[in-house]
This record gives sequence, C-alpha cells and structure tokens, in this order.
Amino acid sequence: MPWQMGRERIKNLVTSGEGSSARPWPSMDFEVDSMSSRKNTSVKCSSCGARLVVPPQAQTICCAACRATTNVGRSRDPVRQAVGIVKAVVLNICSSISSLSSSSWSSGSSSYGYPTMGQPSSFPRVRGKKRAVLVGISYAGRQYELKGTVNDVNCMRYMLTEKFGFPAECILVLTEGERDPNRVPTKENLRAAMRWLVSGCVAGDSLVFHFSGHGVQRLDSSGDEMDGFDEALCPLDFESNGTIMDDEINDTLVRPLRRGVKLHALVDACHSGTILDLPYLCRLSSRAGYYQWENHTAPSGVYKGTNGGLAILISGCDDHQTSADTSAFAGSASTGAMTYSFIQAIESEPGTTYGRLLTAMRAAIRASGIGISINGPIASLMRKVFNFGSTQVPQLSSSEMFDIYRKPFLL
Repeated sequence: MPWQMGRERIKNLVTSGEGSSARPWPSMDFEVDSMSSRKNTSVKCSSCGARLVVPPQAQTICCAACRATTNVGRSRDPVRQAVGIVKAVVLNICSSISSLSSSSWSSGSSSYGYPTMGQPSSFPRVRGKKRAVLVGISYAGRQYELKGTVNDVNCMRYMLTEKFGFPAECILVLTEGERDPNRVPTKENLRAAMRWLVSGCVAGDSLVFHFSGHGVQRLDSSGDEMDGFDEALCPLDFESNGTIMDDEINDTLVRPLRRGVKLHALVDACHSGTILDLPYLCRLSSRAGYYQWENHTAPSGVYKGTNGGLAILISGCDDHQTSADTSAFAGSASTGAMTYSFIQAIESEPGTTYGRLLTAMRAAIRASGIGISINGPIASLMRKVFNFGSTQVPQLSSSEMFDIYRKPFLL
C-alpha cells in the first residue's frame, strides 16, 4: 500500500486533545537560576543596539531580537582552553579504542563521567541497518502536562515504517503508557535508549532519534556554550532525578558515530536549537533562501563532532524560543507543531532537500498562526509586519557543513 500520511491520516493516528495552547512551562527553579539574583554584566547588541544580559563565562552572546552575535570582550582563559584541547585529544584516543571493542556496552562511565550501564534485556535485539528511538513524554497529571507527545510518536513510527522502510522491530518507543517499565521515559531509561541506538553502529547504518517533550536552559558552567547557556531535555522524572544536558547527549549520540553512519535527531521541545551541541548551525534567511553556516565550535576547545560519521539535528525552535503543543494543525487532536510540520513537508515533497524541508516547516508553522489568538485580515497583517505569528522557528544544525539546497533529505 503506498504511503499516505496527509491530514486525515494523522487524525486517525492521533488522539483527541483539548483545544490549542503553547506548551506549558515546567517549574524549573532548581534548574534555571533567576537572572535577577545574579550580578551579570550587560552590553549593547553590535547590530540593533538592544541591551543584552551577559551570562557568566560567556565569550559571545546572540541577540534574541536580530540574531546578531556580539563579542562581549572577554579573553579566553588560557588554562581552560588548554584543558579543553587536552580533553579533545583524550576523547579522540578513547573513541578510537572504543571502535575496536565489541558492540555490547558494559558498566562504566562516558568520557564526560556520565554512567553507561548495560542495556535492559527487553530492548530490541535486532540490529537492522535502520533503527530508531522515539520518545514522547506527556508528564500526565502535572501542571505542565502535554497533550500531543504520544500522537507525535505514533505519527513518526508510521512514517518511518511506511515511508522510509524502518523495520518495526528496530524501533524502540518510550512513552508513559508502555507496560515494560524499562520503556517508560525516565532519565535512566532514556539514557539506555540513546546508548542502544548507537551501540555497535557500522558504516551504512541510518539512525533516528525523536524526542517530543519539555526542554529547558541553564547557565553554562563549563565554558563550551557561545551564548553562555546549556540546553537540556526533561525526562519523566526530571524533578527528582534531573535533566539530561546537551553535553551528555552529544557524548552519547554524536561522538560514537563512525564513518559511514548517519544520525538524524528530531527534537520537538523548547530551547532545542542546539540540543546536540553540533559544531555548525544553519542560519536560513526568509529572503530569497539565503543561508549561512555558523561555527558553534565550543569556546572551551572540547571537540563536539563525530568519530567520522554524520549527525544532523532538526529542532523545533531556536535556543531562546519555545515550542508549541497545539491542535492548530489536526483539528481537535493535539500534536507538536514541529513534528506535524516535518511530516507534512515530507509528504508534500518526496525527495526534498534539507533547505526546502526547513523552509516548508517554517512556512507551515507561520501559516498556522500559533502565537496569535485572533483571526482575520488584521491578524494576517500583524504576522506580515511584525513576524510574530509563531513563537518558534525550526532550526538545522550538523556535524559538518553542506549545501542545504543540493543535499537530499534521506533517512
């Protein structure tokens, strides 16, 4: 049967939600320090002149209004930079050694000191060339509950199997409704799922990591963020066991990728623009399709690339933005705006390029009017003049630069 995802097919896959709203913000007092309680310095944006608060240890800062990058005039700590270079060399050596080891994971710790316990026995044992981890967290019964995350997972699973030929037995799903306790999206289970995805990867493997849930920011303490903030994903038990930081995600999903291995991460969460800490971020202009790759190499000197493979991230929004959980696309059913627009773009133009895909996703979200509660010609004019029809703009980042209008999107 030919693959058909369309609006009606998505409605059949998703469950009914209540209305349309932006994703509620979880209480993160323990994660994000109050900016007013810190004695941060401030500078003017080098482009638009807006006053910017500079987080501690930041080397540069990106303006949320005009997206220009301003040098805050702080010289790099030579000791920190030297430590970063040494760490990068050690990571490369460790990565080379690990490539000679067996595909099974043993107890221990990662290069950043995160625990790497073995995989649960109930995880899929089939090692197909195409495999995926799909995570949807609703945070049921909490003030910041999300309605569309499980719908996102169902739609992604259908698309991967029917459109891109991923074997069903090679797709690991983590949601709160799973009967297997090892497939409930707790912090440790999510860590184990990421390790399962990349374990034993070899040339020709195509891997997909999809996350639909909450994301947050916190002040960077390691000096490897250009804007002075780390990004993090919120597992189901984040209030008691903490978040999963972008440093750890990079270490787990990106660093092990060997030559010939391809990873696509699709993250539908707030503050997810650089959640994989990849070296390059694509800045795509709305005018004439102009784009430019920004170098996001860690100021500390720590290497954040792969072990020869390719890692690509499509995120729901920029680091300073939020992502919507909305029924604007599928009627009464709630979905993540990024996930729905991604699937819609793939369906509308099979064999599309990364540039056209990103442009189509942004256009779909902008046209949906997420972020404006009024309709009609006045709302349309406001969107055109002020460009705030949506609070989110999907982003593209990668472990290497490429021509986004020539490279086809393939999973």
